[in-house]
Amino acid sequence: MNNKVFISCAVTGSGDTASKHPDLPKTPDQIATAAIEAAKAGAAIAHIHVREDDGTPSRRLELYKEVVDKIRSSGTDVVLNLTTGMGGDLDIGQGENPLEFGPMTDMANVMERIANAEQFLPEICTLDCGTLNFGDSSVITVNTPNDLRKAAKRLKEIKVKPEIEAFDLGNMWFGAQLYKEGLLDDPPMFQMCLGIPWGAPATPLAMQAMKDIMPENAVWSGFAISRNEMPFVAQTAIMGGNPRVGLEDNLYLEKGKLATNAQLVEKAIRIVSDLGISIMTPSETREKLKLTKHY
Repeated sequence: MNNKVFISCAVTGSGDTASKHPDLPKTPDQIATAAIEAAKAGAAIAHIHVREDDGTPSRRLELYKEVVDKIRSSGTDVVLNLTTGMGGDLDIGQGENPLEFGPMTDMANVMERIANAEQFLPEICTLDCGTLNFGDSSVITVNTPNDLRKAAKRLKEIKVKPEIEAFDLGNMWFGAQLYKEGLLDDPPMFQMCLGIPWGAPATPLAMQAMKDIMPENAVWSGFAISRNEMPFVAQTAIMGGNPRVGLEDNLYLEKGKLATNAQLVEKAIRIVSDLGISIMTPSETREKLKLTKHY
């Protein structure tokens, strides 16, 4: 069990949640404000996606710039973690020709997908380490070994630490391979993402299996979605990881009561504090992960 953990907060994500939560952060101002509030509640890391004003997911660089500028100019100390997951969605055609891709397709060159990290130099950015049936539909999320190596090489050059996102055991295996090939600096950082159809289920055995193939010196976080979010705050900390919460993963503070990001962070801190675990500050988190603060 970790005696001291850092808390990550994923404040909005890119899922179809805007219609389910009237106060889900959507605009750059709302997303930045949510990240600042999460940091003030005790989160060391704010994980950032951007959305259009109507709530649809986006990867427009000008939106990232607005969010990052507002957080940095606020004087709030928080580690920024930008997603690079957008731009890998392939909607397989449902007619006679599977190559007639559907309307959910959003495919971009891998260097375009990490352009937000190159331009705005967060301390961390995500790197989704595999191709996955992401959800129960015709859409797959595409991340090829060749593209992942290119992205990891470039991120190492610009000193932005990749957070290896593992949605299934093979994702974790390939993340460990990137480290073996020297494409990840010490200590490598991993994120276990559990309960997302159809990746790894939200079970202690799945978490243990992922942990077993991580590099020995890895620093890792973990989360499970929906009703499993808070149980896996405890599970993650007990197994030696660092919990993640946020409206990207779960919309509710308790049954029937919609949450804010700050409330989810506060609840996570109560859970780990009751286990006798203390909370790391952003500066302590930077030191543990050996992050480069560019601004």
